[in-house]
Amino acid sequence: MTGSVFQTVELFKMLTLSRMAIILCGLLSVQMCVFVSTASAASWEDLRQEMVESIREDAIATADYIGKQDFDHRVMQAIGTVPRHEFVPALQKPLAYLNRPLNIGYGQTISQPYIVALMTDLLNPKPHHRVLEVGSGSGYQAAILSVLVDTVFTMEIIPPLGKAAERRLQRLKYANVELKIGDGYYGWSEAAPFDGIIVTAVGGQIPPPLLKQLKPGGRMVLPVGDQFSVQHLMLIEKSEKSEITLHQILPVRFVPLTGDH
Repeated sequence: MTGSVFQTVELFKMLTLSRMAIILCGLLSVQMCVFVSTASAASWEDLRQEMVESIREDAIATADYIGKQDFDHRVMQAIGTVPRHEFVPALQKPLAYLNRPLNIGYGQTISQPYIVALMTDLLNPKPHHRVLEVGSGSGYQAAILSVLVDTVFTMEIIPPLGKAAERRLQRLKYANVELKIGDGYYGWSEAAPFDGIIVTAVGGQIPPPLLKQLKPGGRMVLPVGDQFSVQHLMLIEKSEKSEITLHQILPVRFVPLTGDH
């Protein structure tokens, strides 16, 4: 559901990109549309590894912001394994492994792979962790997290998106993901506390219910700012004594967090 400042792509551009894909499919049906239906697992794997290298290049380019030139090897292994083409609409499949966000309908996007890698890395996921995601979208971020942690709880406020994501995750056998249709601003109190929380849409403040549901020693990663002005990706750390530390990572561009708040 996000896009970054390095690929500043707003909804208008996403819609334009969708139209381009339709046009290309009309003009290059043999090269593009047929490729989507006949691509082998090896073909998708090659494209996925090219995407991984592109993410690494972005990590080097933004090292001054993030403090290092690469992401955790477990995170990059997950990015290189999860089939992103399964989480985008059919007409977007030829574009699935480009390092950019893509339109998934309902005014939402699937995050740019670099941003997915960065936010996942900042979360510092461990195999025993229970993680909450706010904003399921197509389910891609949840799938990435599912291979890194014990259980993923993901929430989506748009019912058609949430139901489609749940079916997709089940079909692809990400069995340790639980999905709930609802307003993620208020979190998932029945499943709390969480070792990590990741929010994939921007709001003007850090949601107090999410801070409360974050376990002492846990981390939260989210964008904070206004839809039409400066936004920053933030890392929130909660100490064992429940003291809060804020880290501003880098400027970003996300779609707005929706709901009655």
